[in-house]
Amino acid sequence: MDTKLAVIAFGGNAISRAGQKGTIKEQIANVTETCGMLLPLLKRGYQLVIGHGNGPQVGNVMLQHEAGRKMFGLVQQPLDFCVSETQGSIGYLIEIGLRNLLKKENIQRDVVTLVTPVVVDQNDPMFANPTKPIGPYYSDNEVEELLQEGEALYKADPKGNGWRKVVVSPKPLRVGNIQLIEQLARTNYIVIAVGGGGIPVVENPDGQLHGIEAVIDKDLASALTAVEIGADEFYILTDVPHVYVHYNTPKQQALHTVTVSELKRYLSEGHFTEGSMAPKVRAAIYFTEHGGKKCIITEARALSGKETGTQIIKD
Repeated sequence: MDTKLAVIAFGGNAISRAGQKGTIKEQIANVTETCGMLLPLLKRGYQLVIGHGNGPQVGNVMLQHEAGRKMFGLVQQPLDFCVSETQGSIGYLIEIGLRNLLKKENIQRDVVTLVTPVVVDQNDPMFANPTKPIGPYYSDNEVEELLQEGEALYKADPKGNGWRKVVVSPKPLRVGNIQLIEQLARTNYIVIAVGGGGIPVVENPDGQLHGIEAVIDKDLASALTAVEIGADEFYILTDVPHVYVHYNTPKQQALHTVTVSELKRYLSEGHFTEGSMAPKVRAAIYFTEHGGKKCIITEARALSGKETGTQIIKD
């Protein structure tokens, strides 16, 4: 039996998939299928920490808050609060999927979800240029009203759909409850943490924390978690079996084993888009450069051993 500690970052399609309505039934089915892909690792005795995205879910929460504001005059809640909501709800779905799988396979493990704040630097250069669009679209009149109510920034959608709120995506500095995450994982709990990249908070000089309007990349937050708990392996799950250069062109080429320097070169050459593979590549580089032993970017079914995915290695 292996006793390796691995961090697994679930991709967005682990929970919600294109063409679906996002019902609870659909989400539980998606999560159950993804959790089933972890079975080979569970049978080998791996200790696991699971991170996950929350893009569609946090967008839905913001839509609900917006509907409440329009219909009943309710106060919209800030983004850090919305992230905390989805950490709990998505963690619940993953727990259900895992608990049912463990019961079916007669594996004696328990599962715990931790609400996880992640500290970012309030002086991060990203704060000078918010670019991450979130939440619903607004008309010109609605934006004028919203600007009078608060200090949020809104930008026009390039496709002409209206205006959307934009926030920063700063680098994660420190994962809250990190010692507890490691302690639980190393005592055979399956830990679900840093959901949605973590609840974005900044720390005042006196040590006080307060939430901010920001989105932390979930793959980079998972990579930081993996480094801080001394994980042996880091898996970034996505919807393709490999990282590719010249993706979706006649020159498309799958990367099987790639060094950090090669990956950095491909990144600088623009092979990976910001809304898709680029953040995963940066997370893989971070983990590998900070002592990680094994990092793989692949789709969930590759965990069965039938596919190798893209393995990132040191130079």
